[in-house]
Amino acid sequence: MWLIVGLGNPGRAYSKTRHNLGFMVIDAIAGKFSIPLDRESKNCVYGKGTIAGKDIILAKPITFMNKSGAAVAYLLKKFMRIENIVVIHDDLDINTGRLKIRENGSSGGHRGIESIIESTGTHFIRLKFGIGRAESISPEAYVLKNFSRQEYPLVKKNIDRAVDAVEMIIDKGISPAQNKFHKEQPT
Repeated sequence: MWLIVGLGNPGRAYSKTRHNLGFMVIDAIAGKFSIPLDRESKNCVYGKGTIAGKDIILAKPITFMNKSGAAVAYLLKKFMRIENIVVIHDDLDINTGRLKIRENGSSGGHRGIESIIESTGTHFIRLKFGIGRAESISPEAYVLKNFSRQEYPLVKKNIDRAVDAVEMIIDKGISPAQNKFHKEQPT
């Protein structure tokens, strides 16, 4: 069984912010594969379905970004058959729209990833979605801003690419997905 977690912050005020790309990708996966996010715990909203013939749990922690680990730990305990985890999150150090897939590693300063590492101690695949940086604004403020009208078409297109990347990771493995999506440049 696969657990696919998208990181973000709950609430309408955050729904279109850079920090909510994980939620946006989970919503797009749910739509493409008809997986309803119809279950809720105190830590997350989630749903069960299949992708590439494999059992999947899609989840969005509702604990706020910095406490995402509580939701992942809950799901690991609830569904003991989880063998693989993919976490989708924004990354300031990657250009807007660019995808990077990593197996394991440090948090890179991302507090949601740090929370998952601390709460679970498990290894997981990361699908990093680039949001770039703005020199004129603090990183904390930048991640909570909405995408500009000029950025949004690129972001929307690359949300679809992220969905395809998750499908490829599940179906073919991490190396083929890295080979394909690291080479492709966002347009």
